[in-house]
Amino acid sequence: MKFLTSQILSLVRDRSSRVKLRILIRFLIVLVILVTVYSVMFHFIMEYEGRRYSWITCIYWTLTVMSTLGFGDITFHSDLGKVFSLIVLMSGIVFLLILLPFTFIEFFYAPWMKAHNEARAPTSLPEGTTGHVIITNFDGVTRTLIGKLKQYSQPYVLLVPDLTEALNLHDQGYRVMLADLDTPKSYQRALADDALMVVATASDQLNANIASTVREISDNVPIVATANAPASLDILELAGCTQVLELCEMMGRGLARRVFDGKRLAHPIGRFGELVIAEAMVRDTSLVGKTLRESCLRKDTGLNVLGSWQRGFFETVSPDMLITDKTILVVAGSEQQLDSYNRLYQSEQAMDAPIVVIGGGRVGRATTRALADRGLDYCIVEKRPELIKDPAKYVLGDGANFDVLDQAGIMKAPVVIITTSDDDMNIYLTIYCRQLRPDVEILCRSNLERNVATLHRVGADFVLSYASIGANTMINLLGRMNILMMTEGLDIFQVDMPPKFIGKSVTECDIQRKTGCTVVALHMEDQKQVMLDPNLPLPKDGRLILIGSPEAEQRFLTTYGCR
Repeated sequence: MKFLTSQILSLVRDRSSRVKLRILIRFLIVLVILVTVYSVMFHFIMEYEGRRYSWITCIYWTLTVMSTLGFGDITFHSDLGKVFSLIVLMSGIVFLLILLPFTFIEFFYAPWMKAHNEARAPTSLPEGTTGHVIITNFDGVTRTLIGKLKQYSQPYVLLVPDLTEALNLHDQGYRVMLADLDTPKSYQRALADDALMVVATASDQLNANIASTVREISDNVPIVATANAPASLDILELAGCTQVLELCEMMGRGLARRVFDGKRLAHPIGRFGELVIAEAMVRDTSLVGKTLRESCLRKDTGLNVLGSWQRGFFETVSPDMLITDKTILVVAGSEQQLDSYNRLYQSEQAMDAPIVVIGGGRVGRATTRALADRGLDYCIVEKRPELIKDPAKYVLGDGANFDVLDQAGIMKAPVVIITTSDDDMNIYLTIYCRQLRPDVEILCRSNLERNVATLHRVGADFVLSYASIGANTMINLLGRMNILMMTEGLDIFQVDMPPKFIGKSVTECDIQRKTGCTVVALHMEDQKQVMLDPNLPLPKDGRLILIGSPEAEQRFLTTYGCR
């Protein structure tokens, strides 16, 4: 009854609906007149045949024939009656089996479906919503970002201009809002002025439109946008963006950072206050072949070894772990301690062949710029002539062709970096390069987070995900979250001291075995104790700083109820 009342009110208020309502009333009047006329004619024809029925029976016969039920308990014997029955039957098919269902769908079912869809894809957020993240585009970056926001119970809303797409995303479990991206009213309804951040990851032109539109209603909300072209950086900032991320440049620097050059072996990958987290290369150093205990690394440099990378997976370490030339240690310490590591273990051995970079797009060019800044030689394989900038540094051809790779120096190159924008092609090239050179170091780009594990499985030594770089950077920019996404598959986060830990030592808590996370430091007011003694009792008012993979981090948060 409540639904019927709301539908009638909706029909009365809307002009087009009022027209439809008049049509509906006319249809019902015609139907009533038709039933009345047929009932009267039935009465007189039956009297003509010498039979007499009540008016209720007349209406009963008319409706059973018009609806094609035709129970057969009352039938005509004369030809006149049979012809009349056919006329009633044919008109009933038109009115009750065609027009009536159409009317029901148009005036009741369709409005109900519209109301149901609007509930699944609302056009505004509830009043009082604050501290949410507004996402204006759904792609690989924002898909990963939403997963991380859900992990930390951070509210968000995804603005979608198309109803079909919005309903599809809602059915997949995303919180969506139906809204045009270029109208201020959309962001007013999304309560942008009370939002924690607005994220724009579409084209540079659309991102500029979104930023300028948001600024019409809010001068304070941070706007984070991605930029595909370097020329768009200034334009997006002028449009109102607080932070512009050039993800291709960031990915290029990240890939170049992993290239071993014999000098700068420890590269910072994240900071948590004064605490620096770094990846430390051990290839061609005196550490190879020793156990962690035999290396005396903490004694010689002061660095705390947190774990190691093994084909893209972060693993905790033990004193008896054997260090190989493929080991990449994850360490924590100060800038001075990192410099001490670089001085102690640097090698004067220079690369005797250029690094091969397959793919001369934006990521490939960013990678080679970062390599050039470090004084490293390179050769780019690119099949599109228009992208070749310096013929001396390029080889024109398909990276899947051996002659092209041989011309680029694949058989002597110390490192191969694969940077094409197609994940399937990157997997293919990784398999091919690993077959050609089982000993070469392969660094690879992945667009989608789900392809990272596949690339490691087929032979890549290191994979950097475009989606993860963008999502991790945006998470870090939120500011309110006690988490720092540092690199692919590795997070450092800070939590209040769990009640179960108070008065116990790190050794007694056995955090590493139960969750896979490693305690990095203890935060006490304005101090951070990097070299945390695992045997000292943990204080009530301290905060733990931990490191681990996203899976290990989730286990810790779930096990100890931390957020």
